[in-house]
Amino acid sequence: MQNSVIAYPRIGALRELKFAIEKYFKKESSKDELFHTAKELRKVHWQAQKNAQIDFISCNDFSFYDNVLDTAALFNVVAKRYKALNLEPLDEYFAMARGYQGANGDTTALAMKKWFNTNYHYLVPECDDATLIKLNATKILSEYDEAKALGIEPKVALTGLFTFYKLINFADEATKTQAKAKLIEAYGLLLDTLNQKGVKWVQFDEPYLVYDLSASDIALFKEIYTAVLAQKAGLKILVQTYFGDVRDIYETLCSLNFDGIGLDFIEGKESLNLIKKGYLADKLLFAGLVNGKNIYKNNYAKTLNLLGEIQKFAKNVVLNTSCSLLHSPYTIKNEQKLDKKYLAHFAFAEQKLDELRELKEIAQSANYKDNVLYKNNVALFENKPNRDNKKVQERVENLQDKDYKRLPEFKERQKIQKEVLNLPLLPTTTIGSFPQTPDVRSNRLAFKQAKINAAQYTEFNQVKIKECIKLQEEIGLDVLVHGEFERNDMVEYFGESLEGFLFTQNGWVQSYGTRCVKPPVVWGDVARTKPMTVSWSEFAQKQSDKIVKGMLTGPVTILNWSFPREDISLRESTLQIALAIRDEVLDLEKAGIKIVQIDEAALREKLPLRKSDWHSEYLSWAIPAFNLVHSGVRADTQIHTHMCYSEFNDIIKEIDAMDADVISFEASRSNLELLDALKAAKFQTEVGPGVYDIHSPRVPSVSELESTIRKILDKLPKEQIWINPDCGLKTRGYKEVVESLKNMVEATKNARKSL
Repeated sequence: MQNSVIAYPRIGALRELKFAIEKYFKKESSKDELFHTAKELRKVHWQAQKNAQIDFISCNDFSFYDNVLDTAALFNVVAKRYKALNLEPLDEYFAMARGYQGANGDTTALAMKKWFNTNYHYLVPECDDATLIKLNATKILSEYDEAKALGIEPKVALTGLFTFYKLINFADEATKTQAKAKLIEAYGLLLDTLNQKGVKWVQFDEPYLVYDLSASDIALFKEIYTAVLAQKAGLKILVQTYFGDVRDIYETLCSLNFDGIGLDFIEGKESLNLIKKGYLADKLLFAGLVNGKNIYKNNYAKTLNLLGEIQKFAKNVVLNTSCSLLHSPYTIKNEQKLDKKYLAHFAFAEQKLDELRELKEIAQSANYKDNVLYKNNVALFENKPNRDNKKVQERVENLQDKDYKRLPEFKERQKIQKEVLNLPLLPTTTIGSFPQTPDVRSNRLAFKQAKINAAQYTEFNQVKIKECIKLQEEIGLDVLVHGEFERNDMVEYFGESLEGFLFTQNGWVQSYGTRCVKPPVVWGDVARTKPMTVSWSEFAQKQSDKIVKGMLTGPVTILNWSFPREDISLRESTLQIALAIRDEVLDLEKAGIKIVQIDEAALREKLPLRKSDWHSEYLSWAIPAFNLVHSGVRADTQIHTHMCYSEFNDIIKEIDAMDADVISFEASRSNLELLDALKAAKFQTEVGPGVYDIHSPRVPSVSELESTIRKILDKLPKEQIWINPDCGLKTRGYKEVVESLKNMVEATKNARKSL
């Protein structure tokens, strides 16, 4: 038996890649220095897999920003606006990722979207000239050589042609048709090149196959791979799927000339049933049995039972991760503070390598139940401490239908709020956070390390809040925020204030590019024991006659951006969190806060990939969980929410059913495509489509913003529109923030003149 890893985290155990790239962005280091850091990280990551006796190790899973973007660079799928900048390849690559504003021109970044059902984000390639498509295999070949020099024969991994083609934003149908032929040719040439290099295995990642597929999708896949596989010669080709099952295309996969098929047995509900229909003996089955998305140790008893079932139908099984390990933190070795009784239950990416090695050893034992590794694992799962809170459980059990319904109805509330709040048309605001400058982070760290007392910590933040309020007043914003200087992260902050959460020191996971998050761990039942934000909001409101929003993170996002429990349902865990946030909302209202924003940035994240499962497995409880949070407030308290980085067009009606008073969306990177869906659905909630992209350092001009606002006004009634950036400003610098917000306010004032 062999084992395999689909892909490995690239950020490093201590986020070394993040810091190296950011130094390059700031022109504090050279390209050569960045490349050196990257090479050293790859060496460490490959060596870790080699030491763990992994049989199939990937190369080309490393990326400076995103693997889909890497594939675009590999085949020169680059929009003409980036080519016009005349930048060297690395800077062209980063221009696509971050936008560019400098001596060579001014252009926005590629759109960014959620990577299937994860908290990772990919860059959406743009193709407006298919004639540019050509192979540049330098990165793949050099990284293959690096691995070979370490004594590793890696499989070369890249985004499969079908998934890549489906993710590209084409200028028109003619370009799309031409690109298909060019990409088939380029992928075939890549296989020729890899053959000449002596590569043995190529892994084509095809996660798009777990979606609902039409007959035309299946025909396209067959057409593409019949042509590409004709060029494989001596290469062995693995088609790797993950995040679900391939029920719509399983027979086609088996019929094509693949040498291995990778199936997810963690999230793939039908994967076992599929192989029961038959699996060809000459194909390796890469069985995803080690969860690449969680942080908990593998339950060997369950896994080996499942493996036994799989082996009844598949002759040659390779133990595999369920997906890339980039969705898991790097290693538990850098966790010194977490109690060992909890840490014993965790397995990050590096430890999952050990699990693959141990499972292989146990599975090959004459009687695996006598194996000491197996016995130790079984014993571990017999005791999980400190998980239950009976009061919380009873509170969830006693919820009634009326608890999820806010009264009066939206239209009546809207009239009351417009009178009470007295805001102008097109009210301007921000999403919540302001830049987290080094002194802010230092103050928070000093308090955490007990170098300063609570009074000193509070005084510093209050000074920052005063400065932030004054700045917003000077800029001319209509509805203000306190800046969130007390918060390390929009989820971790609340987790630290609630019972039932655990926290890591270095459990960082890549979200996009250099942005990493450190998700809390939902370990037990969740309860609120004291107010979490009230004092900060109360203080901020006293600094201005303008309205200052209370800022909270919603229960679905807290759950989705944490590592959830696996011993109770996601529904139950989310309702526990919702009740805690509900208590906070009511306390904010009592404190005189007139607008409360409850962010649900990650609402779509755990939406099942198959539409048939949307309501039964997710929306039927996720939407009510949000309703529960705000259903108890008065009619004159305005409830806002915010959503980002997702496609919402197909769940617009469900979002409207959240019954918020105002919803702000990330819409700038997607060219406001959402507006058509809002209009078509007769969306009643007031909306703030993000008018500029905060994930890029470029500053939008007044005329650019005016044009965007006019586009919004063409689609939606003026009474329904709010003007705001597309997300929080935490990661940006003050210079670009102030310039951008001033331009946004000026553009809004100009737009009002024509109303």
